[in-house]
Amino acid sequence: MKTLQQKLMFMLLVIAPIFMNAQNQAYWVHEDQVKPAKVMEYEQVTKDFIDACKEHNLQNGDWAAAQVNDGKYLTISPIQKMADFDKNPLAPLAEKMGEEEFRRIFDRFNQCYDKHRDYIVILNSDLSYMPEGLDVNTPGQDYRKWHFLHVVPSNISKLRAKMKEIKALYSEKDSKEYYRVYRSAFGTNGDYYLVTISAKDALSYAQVSAENDKFLGEEGEKMMRELYGLLESYEVKTGRMRPDLGYAAVIE
Repeated sequence: MKTLQQKLMFMLLVIAPIFMNAQNQAYWVHEDQVKPAKVMEYEQVTKDFIDACKEHNLQNGDWAAAQVNDGKYLTISPIQKMADFDKNPLAPLAEKMGEEEFRRIFDRFNQCYDKHRDYIVILNSDLSYMPEGLDVNTPGQDYRKWHFLHVVPSNISKLRAKMKEIKALYSEKDSKEYYRVYRSAFGTNGDYYLVTISAKDALSYAQVSAENDKFLGEEGEKMMRELYGLLESYEVKTGRMRPDLGYAAVIE
């Protein structure tokens, strides 16, 4: 019990500052590692679940969905305040559907994966580069490139400073490669910054990235080498947003 209390207190200490800083937005991410043979079944039960949410007009639900190239599916929900942690947003749905039907849907989900987890990431406006306005919604650009910059605690402040220098260079050169930066928080595996880039497709991403590298020139290359020197490890994943697997409540 003491250990549980300590964990809860640590979570409060880590998360509370998020809601006191208007520059940041926290997101609750649910991650399912879907079995390769169960992908179609997983997507079908997800769509059936969304249909149930729409039929019963679930008011507390609001999430985006993404598919990662390693078989993971992400459900991403914004967190507005500390009280959100105390809520079960699906309780009204279970009540309207009936416990038996509600459980049947999640029994179907459970057949599709053996591993899943929840964690929190924080969108950081200071490090993100979107000169036309910071926005996680990028219509027509559902392709995603996720750059994970894993870092040991002793290098976090140095890495952050270097990322600010790179953002300044992008701004000075009026770069057309826009990106958002997230900071790992409670429940993530280690410390990292996540740089997310949106594009129409893989080809569009490659073209813009190549043009940007040429545009930033030797100064950009030097800054990136210095950034890599601060990392514990570097990881890249690709995927896409799945609007058909997301849900937004219709407020009446």
